[in-house]
This record gives sequence, structure tokens and C-alpha cells, in this order.
Amino acid sequence: MFSFNQFKTAGLLGLLSGLIVLASYSLIGNENGLYLGLALSAITSFSSWFFSDKVALAAYQAQPLTESDAPELHQLVAKLSNQAELPMPKLFIIPTQSPNAFATGRDPNHAAVALTQGIIDLLTTSELEGVIAHELAHIRNKDTLTQAVAGTLAGTITFLGRMLSFGGLYAPASRDEQRGGNPFALVILLVLAPLSATLLQLGISRTREFAADETAAKITGRPVELANALLKLETVGLQIPMNGNPAMSPVLISNPMCAEGIQTLFRTHPTTEARVERLKAFSLTATIA
Repeated sequence: MFSFNQFKTAGLLGLLSGLIVLASYSLIGNENGLYLGLALSAITSFSSWFFSDKVALAAYQAQPLTESDAPELHQLVAKLSNQAELPMPKLFIIPTQSPNAFATGRDPNHAAVALTQGIIDLLTTSELEGVIAHELAHIRNKDTLTQAVAGTLAGTITFLGRMLSFGGLYAPASRDEQRGGNPFALVILLVLAPLSATLLQLGISRTREFAADETAAKITGRPVELANALLKLETVGLQIPMNGNPAMSPVLISNPMCAEGIQTLFRTHPTTEARVERLKAFSLTATIA
């Protein structure tokens, strides 16, 4: 059965796909726009599903980390993967001192976990266990696929708005002296659709972070260690920002950029304080359900 978080995520993804169809149909003004929107939605969803791991790893210049390079880390990930009832993911290292991590891949059999050199140097072994368990939780909960699809759909909406609005402004009039599109669609495509898509994408990200924290607590049975790790990541992350494509930031375990007031709508993650409070409320003896 779907949990509330899974139901919410599915609904938000559906809304993102619907925005593509609505934006395309509103501008073109006939069934061709509907078909174009449906096709774009299907193509982008499939592409993000199949290539999500390559895109995310390339965005942060992640390099393969072999067992001979880091035997203890491989043993740690293997142990946690077994506790999470998952295949061993591929390991990658990101050559930066900014402490962060992410998981990617279209399914558990094609998954990868990437850790920065900074996070390996910063955290204790038990705190690193919490972080790795969090990333394995994303794989277990299928969040790596969800985030990839959400990001690609949101990007497609923005691209569609720019391209089709340009066409709507400059395309020649048809024989019946109508441009085929609705002038109000230009406003939808240029402003409202991209803004709505961004908010929906960020809503998905925040929902899945809470769920991954909870699953990680069940995997390790030590939620306080993950809470301590998150506090360290926020403190040091503000001092050493994570470079990379901002569009990929929702996949990271921590994005500590401060936001207040209306800017909180655009947070890629819940506040660290909220995550820590929830983790401390979990049972220390939690086990995989």
C-alpha cells in the first residue's frame, strides 16, 4: 500500500506532467498541443529514468571508488546495504572538501552512492553510517528515480515556456488570422508554469528527505548519529559551499543555504532543525519494517 508520502509524491509528479500538457495545449490552442505535451512528458520521464545516474555523477565530477581504494568504506556500505536489504551500490568519490553526499540510479540494481572527500574527512564512522544509510534509504524508497523525473519534468516546463512563447510571439498568423495560441498562455508559460514546476519539485524533495531520514534511522537504529551528522554538514557546508549545477542540489543530503520568509518556499530541503527534531523523536531501537 502507498504511504502518505508516496501518495503525495505521486500526486506532485502527476501535477508536473499535467503542467507540461496544459502549457503546450494552452499555447498551441488545439489537439496538437495536447499531443505534443503528452509526448514531451513521456520522453522526458523515460530519459530521466534511464540516464539519471550518469547525469548526476557527471554534474559533480564524481569518480569511481574501488574496494582497493577504500576497503573499510566498502565494508561499511556492504554492511548497511545488507541491513537495508539492498544490493551493494557502486561507490563514487567527489573531489571537494565540501561535505555532502547523494544517491542516484534508476533502480536498486543500477544504484550509486557518491560521497565527497570532505564528508569522509569530517564525520565519525557512526555519523558516516547515518549518512550512508540515508542515501541507501533514497534507493530503497525509489527516491533517486523520483527526483530525477521531477527535475527533468520541471526543466522541460521551463524550456517549453521559453521556446513556445517565442514561437507564439513571432509565428505568422494562420489563414483564419488567428495565431493558434492564446495570449494568456504566454504568461502561463513564461511565469506561472515554471514557478509552479519549481515549487512542486522542491515540495517533492522536502517530502522525500523526511522519509529518507526516517528509513535511515530504522536501518541503523541510531537516529541521533544522523542528526549529529546533519548539524556538522550544515555548519561546515556554509563555510565550504558545494559547487555544481544548482538544478541537481535536491539530490544532495544537505543544502544548507539559509532561507527566510517567502524564500523558504524555494528550499530544496527541510530545515536542519526540523530534521534533527524528527530524528531525535525516533526510537533508538528502530529496525527495518
